[in-house]
This record gives sequence, C-alpha cells and structure tokens, in this order.
Amino acid sequence: MKSTIQLVFSCLVVMICVSCKKDKADSPEPKLIFKFRFDSTQQRLNNIGQPATLPAGHGAQSPVFNSMSAHYIELAPNMYTALGAGNILYKAPETSVGGDLAIDFSKSIIAKNGETFYSVPLRDVNAGTYEWLRISLAYQNYDVKVRYSGLDFTGTIASFIGFNTYINSFKPKNTSVNVNANKLQGYWAFEALGFITQGQAPPGSTTVVNPIFNTSPIPAGSCVVTAAFDTPLTITGKEEEDLVVTVSLSTNDSFEWTDSAGDNIYEPDAGDTVVDMGVRGMKPVVN
Repeated sequence: MKSTIQLVFSCLVVMICVSCKKDKADSPEPKLIFKFRFDSTQQRLNNIGQPATLPAGHGAQSPVFNSMSAHYIELAPNMYTALGAGNILYKAPETSVGGDLAIDFSKSIIAKNGETFYSVPLRDVNAGTYEWLRISLAYQNYDVKVRYSGLDFTGTIASFIGFNTYINSFKPKNTSVNVNANKLQGYWAFEALGFITQGQAPPGSTTVVNPIFNTSPIPAGSCVVTAAFDTPLTITGKEEEDLVVTVSLSTNDSFEWTDSAGDNIYEPDAGDTVVDMGVRGMKPVVN
C-alpha cells in the first residue's frame, strides 16, 4: 500500500513539473511594441521643435488621419548620438527598381490609430537607457475638407513623405493610382467623388521635427522625426512583460496650403497650393 501511494505521489510530481514547463514554454516572450496615436490637439511645432504659427497667406487644417507607415526606427541614448549610431530596431525594405534607392511601398506596414506598427522581442534590443526616439515616417492617409466650384465636401489624401518611394500602385480611398516609378518626398494624390488629382509639394517644404538638430542633424529630404521619451526608456534584458511605446504624432494643422482667398478654406480651383504635409511633432510615451 505504501509503495502504491509513493508511486501515485511521484506521478503527480512529474505531471506538475511537466505542466509548469509547458506553461513556461507556451508563455509569449516579452516584446517592445510601438503603436501610433494621431493627436490634433498636440502642440504644433516647426522643424527645430519650437512652437509654430501659420505664415501670412497660408491656410491649414487638422486632417482626420486614417493610417500611417514608418520606414525606420532607432533608439538614441542621448542628444549627441548621431543618426544611425543608436540602436536601429527596424528599416523597411528598399528597392532600386525605379532607379535610385527608394522605400518599397508594396512592402510597407501600414497601421491605423492605436494599432501596432512594429514589435520586437526585448531580448533582441540592446540593454541600455535611451532618451530619444527617431522614426522615419513614410506614408500618410487622411481626410481633409475641400471647397470646389462652391461646393464643400470631404476628400482623402495619400501622401508620401519618405525620402524617396517606389510606388507600383496605391488607393487614396477607393480608386487605384498606377505609378510604377520613384516619387520624392512630398508626392500626394487626392480622391473625392470618384476623381483623382495628384501633386508634388516643393522640395524641403515638408516639416520634419528635430529638436536636437544642433547636436544630431538629419539629412535634408528625409523624414526622420525625433523626440524625447516622456521618461527615458530603460532596457535591462530581464523584462518579463511587454513594454509599449505609444508614438503620439501631432496632426495639428499639419495639412498646409497657400491660401489665395485668405479664408482658411482649401480651394484648389481658386489657386490654393499644398506646401506642407509633415506631422507637427512627436511624443513617445512608455506604458
């Protein structure tokens, strides 16, 4: 009888141990997760991270953002860390099919407000403390209000703000636009009522906020937005839970045009011309 009890006890111990090992093996490993948040109330900044007002003769509105994609993610230990010298977590696929090296739009990861646009196991992130986040934004899709021939309506804009993008085709909303070529920063297409118009913002006109431009500049024509974490991000390599970084982007009057009528209404048939589509600041918050 004693031997039977010992045998049953031993079996129970083995079963418990196996179950514990299985639970541990089945547990997902902790990750560093990045999510977008689009905020029209966030402060509007200029290229060097200072509060920005509209120039005379310009109009602007805060678009309703549908989605965004990023091309590059880097963690920088401090304000003196040169671009590329930090911990590069992600770089989107690129191609030379269109001639010069360009972002391959067909392989871009596009995310909506509150959605994850990138995640990486924490074991693959170099241990350390990081004060700054750099993200190169590549594509935006948003709705804007328009007046045309005296009629007011809402249209959808797809804008490409990366340094250079190879585009096969894309849909601003419902209609396909075939490109099959490289497009430099500032290319856009507008769709409303089944019609498509396309344009190109002037070179260097897209706002790219970088508060540490004096100590860590970025190349002209890139869209590497830079911002300090709300509190420094510390990675130990011993994390047991996910770390979530909410990347809050300022869409405060981020769609800007020359305003021919001076009424702050986007009226393309009155001569209004789009001049800037860059986000107006970034706040990375660690949760």
